Amino acid sequence: MTLPQDFEADTRRLMGDALYATLRQGLAAEPPVSIRLNPFKTSATGPSARADTLRPGADAVPWCAEGRYLAGRPNFTFDPFLHAGCYYVQEAASMFVAHVLRQLAPTPVLMLDLCAAPGGKSTAARAVLPPGSLLFANEPVRLRASVLAENVQKFGHPDTVVTHNFPRDYGRSGLLFDVILADVPCSGEGMFRKDEGAVGAWSRQHVAQCRQLQRTIVEDVWPALRPGGLLVYSTCTFNAEENEENVDWIARQLGADVMDIPTRPEWNITGALVGREPVCRFIPGKTRGEGLFMAALRKHGESEGALAQLAGPARKPAARKQPDRRNKANAPAALPPVEAWLEGDFRPTDLRGIRLAVPAAWHTLYERAARQLHVLHAGVTLGVQKGRDLVPHASLALSTALRSDAFPRAEVDYATAVAYLRKEAVTLPPDTPRGLVVIACRGHALGFAKNLGGRANNLYPQEWKIKSSHLPDTPVNVLAALAAPTCRPHAD
Repeated sequence: MTLPQDFEADTRRLMGDALYATLRQGLAAEPPVSIRLNPFKTSATGPSARADTLRPGADAVPWCAEGRYLAGRPNFTFDPFLHAGCYYVQEAASMFVAHVLRQLAPTPVLMLDLCAAPGGKSTAARAVLPPGSLLFANEPVRLRASVLAENVQKFGHPDTVVTHNFPRDYGRSGLLFDVILADVPCSGEGMFRKDEGAVGAWSRQHVAQCRQLQRTIVEDVWPALRPGGLLVYSTCTFNAEENEENVDWIARQLGADVMDIPTRPEWNITGALVGREPVCRFIPGKTRGEGLFMAALRKHGESEGALAQLAGPARKPAARKQPDRRNKANAPAALPPVEAWLEGDFRPTDLRGIRLAVPAAWHTLYERAARQLHVLHAGVTLGVQKGRDLVPHASLALSTALRSDAFPRAEVDYATAVAYLRKEAVTLPPDTPRGLVVIACRGHALGFAKNLGGRANNLYPQEWKIKSSHLPDTPVNVLAALAAPTCRPHAD
């Protein structure tokens, strides 16, 4: 790999000859491939395997209990388990956020992932946050925000809100968070071996621009972090300007203390290369993953936990317009029967014509957030009301809150599952009941179809569909290679 001369000179000066030689060796090696299991969807008794029953050893990511390295890179696109939200393809170093939260956020919190797309760190956080926590996942870039919403819905945890806002919108919202993750845009040096475009885009000027942007982002969102709250700051770059120097600036300029993040020696995580603050650096060749920098800072002061915002009366709903009895088409659409579809206490609500079900415990906070922010998803997206019928969204089928008896299930084979995910016409088993059914493969839900008898309407979201017409010679089943013999996934 040919690297920019200025990058080589700057990084060698920062790291020293020995550590830089290790980095160069790492950048010349094949990148490792890793996935992170969804603990809410994997089960030892079902067709996949729970994280604690998967084969331990060299394939385990040491700082993330749900993480696994793979021997090679399969064609993930054609694995129904991926689309069912059973696992997420994530580079191993980025999974370190799960360890940080396990160590520093042991009690329920209100958390914001500020620059969250495509959703790796958001879903990693949601997997380890204590029960009773609520996660806001935000992305300022519109197209990336749509991808974030898709991945969060596939993950399936109802205690999440996805927004499309700038950091300053949160800073002005009046909302307060116990934890803010700022995985800020950076010069991308840590992704050089995976992204040739990052090599071509690098320059010292770009590093300086990123450093200033990162400071602006943190300063803009700082009012949304409660006094005593935790900021997790991370980049995927090596230089000190975007890392240690920014952490020092946040601590001094905004008022915070840098927290120690407990680690283990065998993880080979490098500490600060500038100053003495307790930060964590992942360096390819030394750690098995891409480049990552992460630090945790505690904001000065103390205040009541941010979850206190969940209390208080909800806004009184507007009076419903009386229907015109002379025209049945004007009759009000019935609210979705969420109590028959979802486990738990949910409140149905409307989001720009899309029906949602929001957990009652944070419905008041959702209403407040919806008035201040651009919400894309919250709780469970039920679907779109058409007349008196609700056309269900895949989010409902993929939610971990879906009742097992809410809809009939149509179990399909691998080829049919891939066809369904391409949004093609599919033929369901002859004993499939008519009406709405959940399409499932190897026991895991993928979405909805409406069975009409001789044919079925494919209700998979158009924007989520697999666009490739290729079909692998053999079925792709990533979890099969990881499962212990006592809980091997079902064969096709």
